[in-house]
Amino acid sequence: MSVEKIMSDWKKKSFRPIYWLEGEEDYFIDQLVNYAEHNILNESEVAFNLTVFYGKDANWPDVVNACRRYPMLAERQVVILKEAQQMRDVEKLEGYAEKPLESTILVVSYKEKKIDGRTKFAKLLKEKSEFFSTKKMYDNQLPGWTNDFVKEKGYSVQPKALHLLVEHIGNDLSRIANEIEKLLVNLGKRKEITEDDIENYVGISKEYNVFELQSAIMQKDLSKAIQIIQYFEGNPKAAPIQQILPVLYNFFSKVYMVYGLPSNDDKSIAAGLGVNPFFVKDYKTASVNYDFLSVQKNLLLLQEYNLRSVGVNDSGTSDASLLKELVFKMVN
Repeated sequence: MSVEKIMSDWKKKSFRPIYWLEGEEDYFIDQLVNYAEHNILNESEVAFNLTVFYGKDANWPDVVNACRRYPMLAERQVVILKEAQQMRDVEKLEGYAEKPLESTILVVSYKEKKIDGRTKFAKLLKEKSEFFSTKKMYDNQLPGWTNDFVKEKGYSVQPKALHLLVEHIGNDLSRIANEIEKLLVNLGKRKEITEDDIENYVGISKEYNVFELQSAIMQKDLSKAIQIIQYFEGNPKAAPIQQILPVLYNFFSKVYMVYGLPSNDDKSIAAGLGVNPFFVKDYKTASVNYDFLSVQKNLLLLQEYNLRSVGVNDSGTSDASLLKELVFKMVN
């Protein structure tokens, strides 16, 4: 079951006695826990019918006793156990899970991992509770998710601004969502997020970033590429080498794929590469400026310099020096 379906049920006052929320993607778990804590009960019911435990400080008898209480002046009570992965003997909730109280809604967040599915407790939870399991979103899903998030808010985001934001923040949905919320507050009456907004409100330079470096390499503009790397050297947090190399590798991997596509029209390339049509021109430009063997060479260079950046076959060359060496070899 999805986050949206669970929330939809809650809004319709349709509840199950236990909600077990587990997995690697904290954002979705936090969404549900936050809604349960602040929206299931109305203001007059909260004082006597909401109990929140934290796994590190909680013990299972207290949680069970709270769950077995009856609500006061309300149809139901809500018991929330946060960070249950830090609670000792969490599996001892098994007895309550076998016979939960219908007037109690127990919401358990079990973050960053999953309960052992082979145990009796896990099998019982899957049978008796709403069992919600999340996995970390793949990096290539982030632009689509972010774009949908912005649309749900009634706004749009320019393609370059979208990718700039996602690549800068990385795979952290909570931070992406927070940055977007901050951006929207500053848009005024405008309904579109631009590169300027990303620069002004998130603090990412629209001239000196990994995509501008990628563009300079794509166009074989060595002077501009070195200028951007020098900016990174003076601003190490702007784009660490471990952030830059995967972006370049992903780009040239897609350029490599262009040569194997049956058609060279924009629509076919966008579909074949799984990219926004806005960026097709970049892949076509790179496929013209770099022949097939050059693209292969660049992919091998990126692998080599990725290893060197973590100390393999390298005696401590600075990140900026590694990038300058790499870019010089790539464009020549």
